[in-house]
Amino acid sequence: MQAIRSLLIPKWSSDVRLDGKTAIVTGANTGIGKETAKDLAARGARVILACRDMAKGEQAARDIMREVSCAKVVARHLDLADTKSICQFAENIYNTEKALHYLINNAGVALCAFATTVDGFETQFGVNHLGHFFLTFLLLDLLKHSAPSRVITLSSIAHIMGRIQFDDLAVENNYHPARAYAQSKLANVLFTRELAKRTEALGVTAYSVDPGTVNTEITRHIGWPMAEIIQMFSGLLKTSAEGAYTTIYCVVTPENELTNGGHYKDCAYSKGCRAGRDDGTALKLWAASCHLLGIRWR
Repeated sequence: MQAIRSLLIPKWSSDVRLDGKTAIVTGANTGIGKETAKDLAARGARVILACRDMAKGEQAARDIMREVSCAKVVARHLDLADTKSICQFAENIYNTEKALHYLINNAGVALCAFATTVDGFETQFGVNHLGHFFLTFLLLDLLKHSAPSRVITLSSIAHIMGRIQFDDLAVENNYHPARAYAQSKLANVLFTRELAKRTEALGVTAYSVDPGTVNTEITRHIGWPMAEIIQMFSGLLKTSAEGAYTTIYCVVTPENELTNGGHYKDCAYSKGCRAGRDDGTALKLWAASCHLLGIRWR
């Protein structure tokens, strides 16, 4: 099994330091987010764990401080399913932080039964896309002030199956968990592409990431028999630490070696799918997202 894993999962490492840098990682109380936060802290960065469950967030902070000498980490409450919570989180950041160099939009929900956010958006689209869209909008001034800075948004291999249903973004008609998830992950890629165009001149670059097939809690909503199949092959899935490699790669790699607005997988540039490179759809999604959130973002 180990021999097969070594062929399927490439190893990557870097000794780049991040002393004096500040990062926010959403969904950092577990899985890829926690491992990302731990890695950044080990490189000397100050890391804010943005978590919906504060008990788990504070426990994650304690875990990291126990495992990483002199780690500078703190947990802050953020519920991406509630725009009021996102506003409160952003206000707290502006009141406590002088700089923000890396915003890592990591949190997500997957394959859950139909439900809506506090503001009435379908949960997967609302959390995975709109929540991070709004968070980035609110924190952009601090990112600009701290330039050069980066926004890294986690997508998924599922984005290749996605289609943006502009006539039914809430996916209320004929709802299917997998279809809704794929749409939200394609939205992550398109958001990154359009964001990069709008903020490059401001010193803020953007990248989307496919972490690969990772054994994390995000699959908790998957039912039988798929859950049993995943468990059967769990030894071949990436660990959360391995799933964090590409995110870290996009943090530490020199800007001139990365493609702004690009999609990354296995610590390398990936073309992704054609739908993820459609500038017209990206622009239309941007306008629709602003309309849904009631904001003006030029």
